[in-house]
Amino acid sequence: MKYNNIYNKVIGVALAALSLTACTDTWNDHYDAASGMENGVDATLWETISTQDNLSNFAKVVKACGYDKALNSSQMFTAFVPTNDSFSEAQADSVIAIYQADKATGKIERDNAAIKEFIHNHITLYNYSVSGNSNDSIVMMNGKYSVLTSSTFGGQKILKANVLHNNGVLFTLNDKVKYFPNVFEYLRTDPDLDSVASFLHGYSIYEFDAEQSVPGGIVNGQTVYLDSVFMLQNDLFRQIGRINSEDSTYWMVAPTNEVWKNLVEEYSNYFVYAPEKGEGEAAKRERDSLSYLYPRLFMLYGAVFSRTNNPDAAIQDSAMSVNAIPYQYRENTYGFTDVAYYQYFKPFMPGGVFYGTENTTTSNGQVMKAATWNIDKRQTFYQRIKIEAEYVYNQKEDTTNKATIEPLNTVRVQSSNPFYNKVSSNSYVEIAPVTPSTHPYAKFYLPYTFSNLAYDAYVVIAPAIAGDTLASEAQRKPNKIRVELEYTKADGSEAKSEVLLSSHETKANVMDTILIKEGLTLPACSYGLTDDKKPKAAIKISNRASNTEANTRKTHTKTIRVDCLILKPHGEN
Repeated sequence: MKYNNIYNKVIGVALAALSLTACTDTWNDHYDAASGMENGVDATLWETISTQDNLSNFAKVVKACGYDKALNSSQMFTAFVPTNDSFSEAQADSVIAIYQADKATGKIERDNAAIKEFIHNHITLYNYSVSGNSNDSIVMMNGKYSVLTSSTFGGQKILKANVLHNNGVLFTLNDKVKYFPNVFEYLRTDPDLDSVASFLHGYSIYEFDAEQSVPGGIVNGQTVYLDSVFMLQNDLFRQIGRINSEDSTYWMVAPTNEVWKNLVEEYSNYFVYAPEKGEGEAAKRERDSLSYLYPRLFMLYGAVFSRTNNPDAAIQDSAMSVNAIPYQYRENTYGFTDVAYYQYFKPFMPGGVFYGTENTTTSNGQVMKAATWNIDKRQTFYQRIKIEAEYVYNQKEDTTNKATIEPLNTVRVQSSNPFYNKVSSNSYVEIAPVTPSTHPYAKFYLPYTFSNLAYDAYVVIAPAIAGDTLASEAQRKPNKIRVELEYTKADGSEAKSEVLLSSHETKANVMDTILIKEGLTLPACSYGLTDDKKPKAAIKISNRASNTEANTRKTHTKTIRVDCLILKPHGEN
């Protein structure tokens, strides 16, 4: 097991202390004679700590870090103080040196290693006492959980317990309590993980929390705080998992700097965003931010695992990352039931996601350092895409020939129809001619696609009888379709339309899945674009049945019934 202590400087999470209602009864109930509380001391915690000779080294640190004011206030604390026998003056001076060094860099007080890893590791809000059967897990000022029993605290022996003061309770210990970083904090302590740590910490902000802060009075009409609590906020935690949370357990597969460098170089090719016409600096900054964020975020998107959702018996066979979708919801999410993105089978076996990692225990789980990356992009973001033709936001309006296009008609498949549940989402669109002599067509966006990744593209055509079992013989006839690709180049210019199928005859009376392009690769990424920016590629499907075939011989129909388009990662089975 590895851990860091006060001598390892850590930039990490500033968490407010939380109250545990099971341990914070009313003063009279909690500290009556039956509880084992000693006679009270008519002094504050600071007054006692600063005047007892065997606590002078701890007091020296508290004074140098400016925390004496808090321990001398009316705020209630429980302090667990190591005596001079185990905490020497030289050690105290080392802690003070770290405090001064961190302060010189401009770190906020609660993120200062001396305060977070030492002072706040020995102090908690509210009042705690022990009795013969005590065994509680309490939250310290730094958010860490420590176990308090009748004889130990944080694994250290209690020398004297339950000394009641005017503003809290004092315990003395035979040694200082070790500080264990959580997953998020630990990343900063390992030089091999600098890259991933810097990326994640770059999105951290701290917001002041008045409720958890220690007030010190009113000055000029404003509350002055003796201890200001700033809560860590990081939007990336909502994406990859709350690896800073002390009340959850996570495993994180963390890439080494070399792996990070290689993957960022590879993944950056997949997030090339074409500039908009006449875009300003703000739009360019947005493109640049997406090009920076996504190659790194998607490396980690499937690399964190909640142990709550992965008990020991299950994780040996299959590991579900925090972004894995349970089986019963996969069809609604992805459009398919036979996909298992962000779920990894036999994770400990050779080639598995956990195989060959160097594992370090943290306060809320485990960091699994990976010098070889076994999380394939086909298991995560490089996914199969289904584009439902009936969804309006997938339909691209053609303003140049608007007058000649029949509005797309959505047809729903009834539950009594033999094609029910064979048509995707049980609905499709009809591309019908305005007049018998016109040739109808429609365009459909290709959303969520990545640049420079190859897809095998399909279009699924539904038969007339899927919408009407009484469809006429003429309506049931096959069609001839032309399929073209429209796309934007990486520089933002429009490419010439590319013909994928010049004339393909569809099959009558069956669901017809047609391969329209193997290894389709787009130069511009559409993933993550805001609503006002449309995808950079579209498929145009048009009728190629002639007037003679459709109107005279009646061997074909001009109506095209499009169920969906499907993009599969190239080579997927």
